[in-house]
Amino acid sequence: MQYAGTWDHLYVTLFGTKGQSERTELNNFGIDFTTGTTGTYTINTSLSLGNLLLVKVEKDPFFILPEDEWYCSKIVPSRYLKEDQPLLIDHRKKELLLRKDIYQWKTMAEGIPHQNNFDDGSELPAEIRFSKSKSTEISNTKTQLGLELILKGLLGTAENWETIKDMKNIFWYKRTTMSEYVAEHWMEDDFYGFQFLNGINPTMIKRCSELPSNFPVTEEMVKSFLEEGSSLEKEMEKGNIFLYDQKKMDGMQGRLHNGERLHVTAGLCLFYMNPNNKLIPIAIQLHQKPSQENPIFLPSDTETDWLLAKMFIKNADTMDHESVHHLMNTHFLAEVYTLATLRNFPVIHPLYKLLFPHFQDTLFVNTIGRKDLMERDQAPFRISSLGNDGMIELMRRSISEMTYSSLCLPENITARGLESIPNFYYRDDGLKLWNIINSFVRAVVEYYYPSDSEVCKDTELQEWISEIFTHGFLGNKDAGFPAGFNTVEEVIKFITMVIFKVTGQHAAVNSGQFDYYSWVPNGSLLLHKPPPTTKGQSSMKTILETLPNVGETVSFAATVWVLSKKYTDTVPMGTYPEERFDEPAIKQMIKEFQAELSYLSEAIQERNSQLEVPYTYLDPAQIENSIAI
Repeated sequence: MQYAGTWDHLYVTLFGTKGQSERTELNNFGIDFTTGTTGTYTINTSLSLGNLLLVKVEKDPFFILPEDEWYCSKIVPSRYLKEDQPLLIDHRKKELLLRKDIYQWKTMAEGIPHQNNFDDGSELPAEIRFSKSKSTEISNTKTQLGLELILKGLLGTAENWETIKDMKNIFWYKRTTMSEYVAEHWMEDDFYGFQFLNGINPTMIKRCSELPSNFPVTEEMVKSFLEEGSSLEKEMEKGNIFLYDQKKMDGMQGRLHNGERLHVTAGLCLFYMNPNNKLIPIAIQLHQKPSQENPIFLPSDTETDWLLAKMFIKNADTMDHESVHHLMNTHFLAEVYTLATLRNFPVIHPLYKLLFPHFQDTLFVNTIGRKDLMERDQAPFRISSLGNDGMIELMRRSISEMTYSSLCLPENITARGLESIPNFYYRDDGLKLWNIINSFVRAVVEYYYPSDSEVCKDTELQEWISEIFTHGFLGNKDAGFPAGFNTVEEVIKFITMVIFKVTGQHAAVNSGQFDYYSWVPNGSLLLHKPPPTTKGQSSMKTILETLPNVGETVSFAATVWVLSKKYTDTVPMGTYPEERFDEPAIKQMIKEFQAELSYLSEAIQERNSQLEVPYTYLDPAQIENSIAI
């Protein structure tokens, strides 16, 4: 890692069953701790220490220079530590007392998961902050983006776009194959439907076997869009009709903008899986309560009417995606898992060793992310149609409806009736990834917990899940979340869910943000004009006035570039660089885990080579080991 070395003085003290060594400086001839170096050091003691119990490492500043940060990979004692001595037990307790003093819970808003107590990323301990190289790289990326947009005269501009095509010129070189595809195909119905399965938010649609009573779609409305000779009822019986229903937004108000309320549409969209295995939208209602001023829009309406209806559904979906499925369900809940781990598992606990590599950057990225997303000028949540308060209310409504089974991918897919819908790559790749994680977690957990009684008597484990239940799931027993563990199976399932959420699920809802959202007409957090209440009154001018203005558009596009970019210090999924485990059996399990991830990656890449629109977000080679941006 770049900048990993230190010029500071390093000291070691050894603790054994019979005493402790002198505090000894690690100092061989030459420069000891530059980036990438290793060294062997002999500690001489006047007395026998007995069996080695602890290695204490201290770092003091070098002369008058400010103390630097040291990214030490590992320290390997030639004699190994025993874990059942009173000194170790005492140290374990003191470690957790110190951690609980450093890492405390804080409430950002009532009714959403709790967060860490730090207000600024610089306050966090160095070991859980970004490396200097990554911080520098992100800072430089933001600076370069800002300069480019200023030079082009786009940043902060309140003018509307003159044409849709003008949006293609936001950046000189920042584009992806997928972002260009989206810009070309965003108006097409089959690509619109594809996104609800394999886009940036594949979490919402469900199989529809009966129309909701508040969505009065008639046979005559949609007959011409179905297979010839078929009917809506027949297609529902065959399992070819699907529903997107944003009812949890019903009654929510948009934020004030120039003295007027922006509009939020708690819409419904009906989809049809046609004989060509393409999912297409066939009916849209923009509000929950049917009325004459809330018509059902159809593909046979004017091009701009239908396009506006689809845009308002995507506006609601984008706000739901960013606030709930991305920020809350991955970032915020991962923060809960991380804090509980730091507060309740000492570093020697096997579940700390298993989990912490998947939490490495979480607290830091969340602490700085809240400022970037919610507090700064032109922050995406602040300028969304809902505004900050509305986005938090959407999280609050969502977690009140959340269940444990909804967080577990196999149960989620079954509950939504999506087991057999074709071309659902998020499901296909996600279930395979879930099973690989589950097999690995099972092997590790059963190694350390051979019986249910071992689970029940592990007080640190019980405190861990208790804090998660209280601070993450807000004590909601009715939703099926565990408040304690009674069996090995319960531990395996929960840890599988946690690792999947902070690796695969985060990749699924994060990595494609630039691909799908940099072309703002395809999915925007903000729409200005109210949704249409009658048909036949819209034009392309209406669409341009509805979309974010130039300054708002480039702010959104710049944000998703920063969030989607691959940075130099990326740690791939399944990597355990600290080598915390000593046991050969666990090391072998990690190798087998990595091999299974590699096989899945090869299979996904082979499949993608045959697809017009590849699905890459759950390729293990593209997934980060923790939520790191």
